[in-house]
Formats: sequence, structure tokens, C-alpha cells
Amino acid sequence: MTVNIGQAAPDFELTASDGQTVKLSQFKGKNVVIYFYPKDMTPGCTTEACDFRDHYKSFAEADTVVLGISPDPVTRHQKFIEKYELPFILLSDENHTVAEIYGVWKLKKNYGKEYMGIERSTFVIDRKGNLVREWRNVRVKNHVDEVLDYVNEHLGD
Repeated sequence: MTVNIGQAAPDFELTASDGQTVKLSQFKGKNVVIYFYPKDMTPGCTTEACDFRDHYKSFAEADTVVLGISPDPVTRHQKFIEKYELPFILLSDENHTVAEIYGVWKLKKNYGKEYMGIERSTFVIDRKGNLVREWRNVRVKNHVDEVLDYVNEHLGD
């Protein structure tokens, strides 16, 4: 199973930072921004999370839910949320099942070492549950502005 623009986003179920089970389908009727990121508390991931935090009200006004997904365990997500006062849900994909469906679990290279990990990526799902936009291999700077602009321009009422 893979995800393609214009098709229904595959439903998934993951454990949230508050211990609750979250299904993508529970947000049908709202726009959803899913952003995959490598690791809590790292510089790029912290910047991205804080950018989503700082624009959270604007996403909410656009009837859009923000979900962050990484392979980190729930306990690490809780610490990340508390430290940076993140107002949105972080989901734990420890087995990288959802990351694989979205094609963001990739072979990466860092300092000459190869390893499997998350390729920073963002996906927008419309109110009907269809994938309408994706950004892969994201650079953090100005990314959240670009996502919010897309939501406002294309998914507004």
C-alpha cells in the first residue's frame, strides 16, 4: 500500500503522546497536515515543531488538524511537548509502519554512515480524506509558512 496524490489517504492507527489511540479517519471533515520528522529534541525537528506551534492558531482557523509523526516512543513525545509547549498531537510510529506507507522510511547517510530513518516530509489531506499535497525531503526554513499558505489558498471554504 502506498499513498498517491488525489487518492484517499490510507487510514492508520497510532498511539498519541497522551496515550490515546488516534486514527486518521477520526479527522474526516477537517483538513489534516501530517508531518513526519526524524527525532524529538534534535535541532531541525525542534525548529519545525516550534514553527507548527507558532502557526497552530492559523491552522486551527483553517479547520486544519496538525499531526506530527516520528519513530520516537510516547514518553519522549510527552517530554518534547512539555518542553516546547506543543499544542498538537505527536504520534509514535516506532515500527515505522505508517512511515513506510507514506514512503518516508528511507536509507539515509550521515557522516559516512548509512542507516534507515525518516525523510522529513509533510502531507496535506483534505476534508474528504484525500491526499492533496506532499512535500518530501523538506528543508525546515519557511516550510510551515508554505504549508499554511497552501491550506489557506486551496482548502479554505
